[in-house]
Amino acid sequence: MAKNKKNNKNIKANEEELNLEQKYEFLKQKTIKQLIAPSGIDASNIDRLEIISDTTRFARSFFVADLPRMATFPYLFRSMYEFGDINTSIFINPIHESISQTKLNKTINELETERIVARDRGNINRESLLGQKKAEAEQLRDQLAAGFNKLFEASIVSTLFAYSIKDLDKYTKLLTSEMSKSLVNLKSAWGLQEEAFQSDLPLLTDKVKKVHTFDRGSMATVFPFTMSEVGHLSGIPLGFNKQTGAPILFDNFHNSLTNYNMVVFAKSGAGKSVTMKTLISRSCVLMGIESLALDAEGEYEAVADALGGINVVISPNSNTIINLFDIEVEKVKDEITGREKAVLNIENKVEDVTQAILTMARGSTRSQEVNELTKQIIAEAVAEEYMRIGINSNPNSLYEINGNKSENFLGKEKKKMPTIGSWYRRILKKAEENTNSDYRFHYSYLIKVMKQYIREYNGQMAYFDGQSTFELLEGVPFINLDISQLEERFARPLAQQILLSWIWEKYVKKNSEDRKKATKKRVLVDEAWMMLPYPEAVDFLNRMARRARKRNVSLAIISQRFQDFYEKPEAQAVLTSSDTKLFLAQDKSEIQYLKEVFKLSDGEADFLITCLKGEGLLKVGNDSAIIQIKPTSKEFEFVETNLNKIAQRMKNDDI
Repeated sequence: MAKNKKNNKNIKANEEELNLEQKYEFLKQKTIKQLIAPSGIDASNIDRLEIISDTTRFARSFFVADLPRMATFPYLFRSMYEFGDINTSIFINPIHESISQTKLNKTINELETERIVARDRGNINRESLLGQKKAEAEQLRDQLAAGFNKLFEASIVSTLFAYSIKDLDKYTKLLTSEMSKSLVNLKSAWGLQEEAFQSDLPLLTDKVKKVHTFDRGSMATVFPFTMSEVGHLSGIPLGFNKQTGAPILFDNFHNSLTNYNMVVFAKSGAGKSVTMKTLISRSCVLMGIESLALDAEGEYEAVADALGGINVVISPNSNTIINLFDIEVEKVKDEITGREKAVLNIENKVEDVTQAILTMARGSTRSQEVNELTKQIIAEAVAEEYMRIGINSNPNSLYEINGNKSENFLGKEKKKMPTIGSWYRRILKKAEENTNSDYRFHYSYLIKVMKQYIREYNGQMAYFDGQSTFELLEGVPFINLDISQLEERFARPLAQQILLSWIWEKYVKKNSEDRKKATKKRVLVDEAWMMLPYPEAVDFLNRMARRARKRNVSLAIISQRFQDFYEKPEAQAVLTSSDTKLFLAQDKSEIQYLKEVFKLSDGEADFLITCLKGEGLLKVGNDSAIIQIKPTSKEFEFVETNLNKIAQRMKNDDI
């Protein structure tokens, strides 16, 4: 019995040894390429590949079919390199000098023959073009003969990836359109997708062989090795380029920017507030830029004190009142004469007030009872309130005339504006007079829900009912509107919308459309993600982002939740209207959205996950750089937001 057990053990050991040898022989037969390849690639479609693995992906390969006559570094293939999930391979082979000379002589003779034919046919334009090409070819031949230049053959192949066929088709159109701007014609490797895909693998094999001839200068333009430098020749020292060590000067109002807006995204504790306080204080001192902050977290009071500005607290217990019915005369440029003229845009103001009251009526539950009929009732009452005191599109109607017909507004007394309270009383009266059954429910709904905003009824949110208790003065370096004491879920987003409308009237519209006369101003909206659930608030934010540049104003959006912007397509107009983007440290859950929208590379995305406080990625137009922002020790006295560090510093001061 014991002998049989021993034999069984020996047989089992021999089988295991045989299996190991078989596995080893199997692995020896496999190439590295076969071992690391995905489980399968379906090449049955002649215009794309399907890569079958844990997550199926689709790929489409391209080759460069046509190139511009002149290549500029580094813009020839830059858009392709930075497009997103794309691989690009360039195969470069030098051409022997004897072959180069032979080819060029043949080309010169062909061009001369074609030029003579064009001349005989009277085609002057073609004759001139062929003569120019011939001269360039002769110049290149002479350079090659003297050893100052060299010819190369190069084949450029790219493979684009996506997780669906729909996305692949969309990205294909975007890529070809983007490259056509540089006169680079991309063609799909139709019928050669498998060969082109293999050419893009790190196997040093060109199976497409769609070659182009480059000289030494043009060949250099295909290399992607550029050191990105962001910044301007003038501006404030915002931070240091971590790759080069050079300081980054930033001018928010530089004429090279298509707009002056900026967005800042970062996770909590990454340094958003410290960065913006540093930007505000340096811009004020070095460039004279006036700033206004819509402070959702109560973090900018110390900056207002340090810069000699104003801090205004809006809360249920404060005596501060902001009247959303306030309207101001604005100066606009006449398109024909170029001169400034005063206008009063009452129609836009009625729409802005209507949108704000709609948000109020929907409330924190975002009630579905509010619809177009509700909006119509609100808008009619708002328009009637302005008509009641005689305000129309005439700028003079904003003032008490008292028999003075002069166009000069100086010395005139401004009329008292309508209020939410007067609007509510009008709604009560219209509800009593209403005979339309379709309107009855909406009047009843408004009377119930809007009561909480009315001071006469001791409404808990009545801080927007009444005449405004202060003015936004000109020449103040920094104004902080602190709404941090309001309830976070609904009262703060509502206050953000109403205050933005009020800021537009009292702060932005005062700026001239003539840049030479206009003051440089910045409006900062902190924790902008709070507004996104409310469509009227998002709509006003978008309109302000589009219109701010005309008034020489920079709108700065600060938020820690980019995913909310990603999932809200109507809010993405703010991103497209912002030429400057700053990304500080990000959560892993957010980085994929940033990577997709802003075409970040894998290296940039990994850096944003692991970077330290005050470090980030600055994108200004098409340029980007890794930046480190570090306030001076004096600036830290009023920009620091960490309560523990503030307490420690106060303790040290006492000692």
